[in-house]
Amino acid sequence: MSRALFVILIGLGGAAILISLGVWQVQRLTWKQGILAEINGRIEAPAVPLPEQPDPKEAAYLPVEVTGSFEGQTLRVLVSQKDQGAGYRLITALNTGDRRLLVDRGYIPNEAVAPPLPDGPVTITGNLQWPQETDSFTPAPDIDGNIWFARDVTAMSQLLQSEPVLVVARALSYDAAPVSPLPVDTSRIPNDHLQYAITWFSLAAIWAAMSLYFLRRRAKTES
Repeated sequence: MSRALFVILIGLGGAAILISLGVWQVQRLTWKQGILAEINGRIEAPAVPLPEQPDPKEAAYLPVEVTGSFEGQTLRVLVSQKDQGAGYRLITALNTGDRRLLVDRGYIPNEAVAPPLPDGPVTITGNLQWPQETDSFTPAPDIDGNIWFARDVTAMSQLLQSEPVLVVARALSYDAAPVSPLPVDTSRIPNDHLQYAITWFSLAAIWAAMSLYFLRRRAKTES
C-alpha cells in the first residue's frame, strides 16, 4: 500500500504541476492576444503628422503621413517573401524640407530592376518602426555591394545622414511598381503560447496515464 500511495502521490503531483503550466500558458495566450489586438489597432489608426522627436518606445507602430523628396542612395536589405522568393527592402532618405528621415519603400524581387525615384515631392503613409533585427549572428553589411542583412536604423541613418527615424510605407502617392510596400504588421511577433499549453496538457495526460499503468501493473502482480 505504501508503494501504491507513493505512485498515486507522484502521479497526482506531477499531473497537477504540468496542468498548472498549461493553464499558465493559456493565461499568457490571452495576455498576448490582448497586446496584439492593441498593436493592430494602433497600426490601423488614422495617420498623424510626424512627431518632432518620436520616442522608439512610445511612438512604435505610430501611423504617420510625411511629404518630401527622396534623396541620395537607396540601401538594399536582403529579404525573402513567401511565394515571391528572394529580394530586397529598399530604404531611402526622404527630405521633408526641414527634416531628413528614412523610408522603407517596400520589396522588390531579386531579378527586377528598380525604377528611378520620383523627381518631385511624394507623400508616404506608413508606420514608425525601430526593428530589432540585428544580433551577434547578423553579418556586417556589405557597404560596397550595397547589401544589408537587417534593418539597422542607427547605422543606416548615419550612412544616409538622416534622423534615426524609419517610416515603413503602407501607401505611396506614386506608382512604385515593381516595388511593393511591406507594411508593418504583427506577424513576426511570436505567439506560441497555445502550442506550449497543448504540450503541457499532453504531458499531463501522458504522466497520468503512465501512473495509472504502473498502478494497474502492480495490482496484477500482487493479485
